[in-house]
Amino acid sequence: MPDLRPAPKPDLPSPTLPATLLDRIWDPHVVADLGDGWTLLHCDRVLLHDLSGARALREVGEGGYSLARPDLVFATPDHAVSSAPGRTAETFPEGGRLLAGLRARARETGIRLFDLGQDGNGIVHVMAPELGLVLPGTTLVCGDSHTCTNGGVGALAFGIGASELKHVLATQTLPQKKPRSMRIRFEGAAPPGVTPKDMILAAIGRFGAGAGTGHAVEYAGSAVRALSVEGRLTLCNLSIEMGARMGMVAPDETTFAWLAGRDFAPKGAAWDAAVTAWRDLRTDDGASFDRDLLIDMRDIAPQITWGTSPEQVLAVTGRVPELAAAADAEQRAAWEAALAYMGLTPGAPIAGTRVDWVFIGSCTNSRIEDLRAAAAVLRGRKVAPHVTAWVVPGSERVKHAAEAEGLHTAFREAGFEWREPGCALCVAANGEAVPPGARCVSTSNRNFVGRQGTGARTHLASPAMAAAAAVAGAIADVRHFAA
Repeated sequence: MPDLRPAPKPDLPSPTLPATLLDRIWDPHVVADLGDGWTLLHCDRVLLHDLSGARALREVGEGGYSLARPDLVFATPDHAVSSAPGRTAETFPEGGRLLAGLRARARETGIRLFDLGQDGNGIVHVMAPELGLVLPGTTLVCGDSHTCTNGGVGALAFGIGASELKHVLATQTLPQKKPRSMRIRFEGAAPPGVTPKDMILAAIGRFGAGAGTGHAVEYAGSAVRALSVEGRLTLCNLSIEMGARMGMVAPDETTFAWLAGRDFAPKGAAWDAAVTAWRDLRTDDGASFDRDLLIDMRDIAPQITWGTSPEQVLAVTGRVPELAAAADAEQRAAWEAALAYMGLTPGAPIAGTRVDWVFIGSCTNSRIEDLRAAAAVLRGRKVAPHVTAWVVPGSERVKHAAEAEGLHTAFREAGFEWREPGCALCVAANGEAVPPGARCVSTSNRNFVGRQGTGARTHLASPAMAAAAAVAGAIADVRHFAA
């Protein structure tokens, strides 16, 4: 097993008290002060995927550099691989070409590749936490905006661009400005039918898609502490949809129990020492945030997006907004364009809107807990005849765990296709797409124009809500499907 300890860094003072979780992770990773607010930040892990990984590794070599710490770089194919049952690397030829390049570069550089069909393969932000590659207090980067997902275990994780990726691979460091701090507290017990996906969609709807711009968001409060690690990963996944590159949840006993025994987690005495250190990764009482927001869980119902931005969301019991309700001319224009693209009528109830496709998967909602929630709704029910329904596990381990529990049988008997791990219909980069004009209820993270295919109309929802829509053949309130 490779040594995953970070490279030695200069002795630095502890964060000034009272400190935030951001302070406690960021400050010890500062290698140098570059001036004008810039610091050189040490990166403990680098994740690569098939769309950009081979190119980044090649460009490092072409620049005359070698990898600084190949033992801290991990790769997996996910974006461009087919999810068809029985797929191979060549099922989608362009994906096969990208994977061939990643395989070649991994051999040349000595990085660890979790190849197609191998144990550990999967969507990059599903396999990294499940293998223990990302741990509390670590910094992690990847050429993917949803790297913030990994903050659910108490890490500082964020997406980077192509030039930044080359810099990290060559130096294991990255020039960065420390973001401002933001906290969103969810207080109270979750009402029936409300999941972590509903929590974060409700927050984006309330505060806006740009609310977190320039900030690292810490999610806190009694409702967050009550979540499983899978739920916390979902919460952090959509941080970027609020404009924040980073989302975090302070690690606790739930985190430690979930990570114990994972492949790359410390073992024995090293585990005990790590947990002791991780218990200090928290925000001190009295610490101040640049923005500190509160959501009462009693105000959240199961959510569904209606437009072409995650902030265009409402309770499933709500109505498509009237243009007259827009706050200003800019919002009115955005709403008008979204309504035209989505083919919705202002003022109409969102529930009952006919759907053509349902997709359960993506780095947002493809873990075992997500599949269990969807299967619970589907048992004893059938997908509506006009609906095409897919479920795509997030990793080989999720797939095998689900099959061991018989979840794949529940999905198939209901009328879903049980497919192979990958990003699939989340980003439609693998030859799979929702047809033009078709309406899809999706557990993914983006409902942008054309995101799931040219002309595809996407409604974001939780796995249970997606399952309910598949059965009803229309957007439906999952609370009506309670056992």
